[in-house]
Amino acid sequence: MAHVRTYRSKVRVGNWNEDEQLEQEALKDFLEKRQRGELTIQKVDFLKQNILRQVSLSVVQDGRLHIGDVVMLVNVGGEDRECSALCINAHLDSVSKLPGPGIAAPCGISAGRSVLPCTRTAFVITSVDGSPEGWTLLYEQSFALKTTSGFAGGLYLISDMQSFHKCAKMSRLQEVNLDDNGSFLSWWKIVHFDPQERLEYEGHPVPANAKVLIIHHKTNQALAVLGNQVLRTIYGNEYEVTAHTFLDSHKAEQDNNHWMLCTSDPAEEAGLVGHP
Repeated sequence: MAHVRTYRSKVRVGNWNEDEQLEQEALKDFLEKRQRGELTIQKVDFLKQNILRQVSLSVVQDGRLHIGDVVMLVNVGGEDRECSALCINAHLDSVSKLPGPGIAAPCGISAGRSVLPCTRTAFVITSVDGSPEGWTLLYEQSFALKTTSGFAGGLYLISDMQSFHKCAKMSRLQEVNLDDNGSFLSWWKIVHFDPQERLEYEGHPVPANAKVLIIHHKTNQALAVLGNQVLRTIYGNEYEVTAHTFLDSHKAEQDNNHWMLCTSDPAEEAGLVGHP
């Protein structure tokens, strides 16, 4: 009880001058941080205002995906999880203010249940083989997925072989994250979700808003959402994303690996094909 203050700070007993100085310094520090926008609540508001800003997805008139299209990657959901979208899992330490405000690499990835097109969920189909912008994307063709330019930083979706020191945080499976290096680790390809029809569709145009598999080129693992691994983020509880092929008893990929590359509905400016 010797260290418990039994008087108010206005009562000048003990180290009253010291206490008063500490209170003034704390208030001064708080006001300076608020003026510079460095309070935690200010940082969270700044991040959310920028990363949740609405983005217009591409409108495809021919029903096919193209190099340069802005899409949203939506997992169809399953027994242990709801429908979810691939998201930038940026936290406060991910935000860089120089040379301009934006997401710094490396940055995490998650799957959020809010299926809305915004800076956080929009990705650009990017050529890695010299195909020009506007060229139709084909099954088995290599490509990269980038975040949009500006605040999202134009970062590449990458993955690499699983190791003891490099793996997903919760499941310990193959890690998927964002980096600014467009190397071979950022190469992906799309295959038909039905194994029995996969060879027939090889080299054919990839339809927009259709169920497909997204395969990492180097490791041959499929992009997946884990419903039993939940991440706590500043955007709420979200699913962990990894590169791992989940097979059923018939050697077919499970719905953890089923994705749709969603575009805008040409009939409705704000509409998302396949979703309200």
